Amino acid sequence: MSYRKFKSESRRLRHWDYSTPGGYFVTICTHLMKPFFGMNENGEMHLSSIGEIVAQEWVKTAFLRESVELDEYVIMPNHLHGIIILKQVVETPRRGVLKSGDSKSDTLGTIIGQFKSACTRRIRADCVRDFAWQSRFYDHVIRDETDLQRIRQYIRDNPGKWELDKYYCGED
Repeated sequence: MSYRKFKSESRRLRHWDYSTPGGYFVTICTHLMKPFFGMNENGEMHLSSIGEIVAQEWVKTAFLRESVELDEYVIMPNHLHGIIILKQVVETPRRGVLKSGDSKSDTLGTIIGQFKSACTRRIRADCVRDFAWQSRFYDHVIRDETDLQRIRQYIRDNPGKWELDKYYCGED
């Protein structure tokens, strides 16, 4: 029996180095699309305590990594949309920071994995044992300023269009 038989195809852009400086639009969902993060009422998000943890950890990502800048983001009942900017980091004598690309610790996948892990640890410590993320996440390499502006607007509009969203989970 071949291992490849059970390996699912990657959704990542082929031949793209995900440590390359630039903008990335990501969507990260909860397992089975469970609405752990709060409620959307009349186009406005009201975060639960779990949603607050996710917001705190998302913002903390930029403080933990010199190579990361965050742009627009929104936390919805069962997913997060956000823009991550990976910056070129040059070596400095003061901190000994590696150039991006010298270390694979600043790839998009590693950053998202560590974010999800930090959230999960804190959420489960609050006795929410059934919390889980989807194993994968969606990403889109932002190609230019027009693409960036379109994605920013999509993120801003997302709460107001919740009932039309493909991730809508029929709250009530």
